[in-house]
Amino acid sequence: MKKVKLKGTKIEITPIGIGVMQFSWGQRMFKMMGSGDVNEDTRNGIIKAAFAGGVNWFDTAEAYSSSEKYLASALKANGIKDKDVIIADKWMPMARTATHLKKSIEKRLTALDGFTIDIHQIHAPISFSSIKAQMNTMADLVESEKIRSIGVSNFSKNQMIKAHEALEERGLQLVSNQVKYSLLHRRIEKNGVLDAAKELGIKIISYSPLHQGVLTGCYHNNPDLKKNVSFMKRKMYPNVEKQVRRTETLMQAIKEIATKHNVKASQVSLNWLINYSKDTVVAIPGASKINHVVENVSAMTFELTKNEIAELDELSRPLNRMK
Repeated sequence: MKKVKLKGTKIEITPIGIGVMQFSWGQRMFKMMGSGDVNEDTRNGIIKAAFAGGVNWFDTAEAYSSSEKYLASALKANGIKDKDVIIADKWMPMARTATHLKKSIEKRLTALDGFTIDIHQIHAPISFSSIKAQMNTMADLVESEKIRSIGVSNFSKNQMIKAHEALEERGLQLVSNQVKYSLLHRRIEKNGVLDAAKELGIKIISYSPLHQGVLTGCYHNNPDLKKNVSFMKRKMYPNVEKQVRRTETLMQAIKEIATKHNVKASQVSLNWLINYSKDTVVAIPGASKINHVVENVSAMTFELTKNEIAELDELSRPLNRMK
């Protein structure tokens, strides 16, 4: 399976990883969102299917309740060793200073039960401390071998550059910026984040790459599914009905391309994402069902043609108010 190298490190990851926030579904916070329980057998099956499909990395976070612990347990249940997997974790900086990073890291490592934090990310630019202070503390963690590399999440262009420059002073590379990015959410192409990432060798990790299921075509194929979207999800991801209506032309093109390649619409959407900006963008679709993982990881088994990539680019631009 093809892998992309994180600049300044020996770490190589597949173009698609798996986000495991869903591993905490069923716990109180996630029940409020109307999410069903992802039980132990399902978690183990998700990891098994991901590895069978060639995926070598998983994204979790301190903020995702017991997700770290459940990920470690599922990896062990499948006989997967630390040397064979890449784990991306995140520190939640809300109402905290950079000094908390060193206190938090031991809890993160305990939860991961022997697995290394290969990429440690600042979950959002909301710490009480400056970006430079956070990066210096992260650099200390690398130097003390608590983590292997440093990333950020939800950082703007200028915030990302500040983080990069602070690490550069320590002889380290900012390896990633995890942001929302999909055919229906191309803001990073307009606000300078993507261009700056390309210039500085920073990988973009795309979360919500299927736009909460809209780009799978499930709501287009079965409109009744929209009735099952929970109240909390409607608040967090509004206008599902509107998104379906406005994407009819794009989804029809995605389906036609999928038929040509004998794949699913979700796989076409993911393949566009990882091939439109070659080697700069990787994606972490989430999965609460094993068949979702099988579909998602199979997006790495084919490649859209240049014309197909251009067609989807052109059709999605008006939906993103792009020229």
